[in-house]
Amino acid sequence: MTPAPGRLTIDLGALAANWRDLARRVAPARCAAVIKANAYGLGIEVAAPALYATGCRVFFVAHRCEGARARAATGEDACIYVLNGLEPNAEPDADYAALGLAPVIGAAEELARWSALAAKFAAPPPFALHLDTGMNRLGFASLADLLAAIERHGARGADLLMSHFVASEEPSNPLNAAQIARLAQARAALPHLAAALANSSGLFLPEAPFLDLVRPGVALYGGNPTPGLANPMRTVVTLEIPIQQTRWIEAGESCGYNSQWTAPRRTRLATLLAGYADGLPRSAGAVEGRAGAEVFISGRRCPLVGRVSMDLCIADVTDLAEDVVRPGALGEFFGPNIPLDDFARRSGTIGYHLLTGLGLRYQRVVLPDPAI
Repeated sequence: MTPAPGRLTIDLGALAANWRDLARRVAPARCAAVIKANAYGLGIEVAAPALYATGCRVFFVAHRCEGARARAATGEDACIYVLNGLEPNAEPDADYAALGLAPVIGAAEELARWSALAAKFAAPPPFALHLDTGMNRLGFASLADLLAAIERHGARGADLLMSHFVASEEPSNPLNAAQIARLAQARAALPHLAAALANSSGLFLPEAPFLDLVRPGVALYGGNPTPGLANPMRTVVTLEIPIQQTRWIEAGESCGYNSQWTAPRRTRLATLLAGYADGLPRSAGAVEGRAGAEVFISGRRCPLVGRVSMDLCIADVTDLAEDVVRPGALGEFFGPNIPLDDFARRSGTIGYHLLTGLGLRYQRVVLPDPAI
């Protein structure tokens, strides 16, 4: 099937370089890779082999189905943790062991199920224990609850103790130190387990909470783990959309659904061939009283205006020479000239949301890692 005209370029060399940079930063701790949400929109079958080839051997996914894809895309020596744990009402749990997947166990009921399965193996399959240190989302609610569950059900095969930062992108947030201390207490109680806490932003905290294993996600894909500072990561994803049509409107005329933006001057508009069905935020365009995102066309940033519609969006290209803005010319929505997080912020969302919501209609161009 022929794809829609939008072009999504994925630079596997930049992806691999980002992992190598982070691995060097945290050594001697090990550096994993989070490839959940279809590898943040890039595709597990695209990203996982590139990360494996550059040396990554520990991966995190969210669901068992993602784990199966990750296993098929990596080698037998890859360790794959399933962050959301054992799925409720999903049998058999033995599928995890058969696929070589390590669930992240965060409740006594899950530990009982997994221990019952592990008892059938001479060498129990590996798994991780999740202690909630402040997120109040998943994980054992306290160290006391975790230790009580281990005493009751055992923990044969456990090889990792982990938790998750609440606000590591805010270096001055006191929750960071509190969570580090809570996990340190648990680590002292379970010294035989490796420990992991740091996500992408956690790798740049002054406390350097690398422990035994780190698990970057969005930073691998080019998102900025240090908001407010220069992005230390390479650009991995570039989204370019062609112009379909241009037109002039007079001052006082509007564009887009519900007339949410009115031209303050005689304005030239360019309509581009992507919309919210392709993962663009509906709020990316400027409306009355609020600026929107910008796209890079012919060497200049141009504001998106009006509501983004299902398959189209509109840019104000008045300040560009008329002869350089024509049907077929490409607008960069994010990439080397428009940072991912900049486009996301101006659209009222975050880079995670943009990447994981990338539409299926784009032509995907994968640039190989030149080091492989």
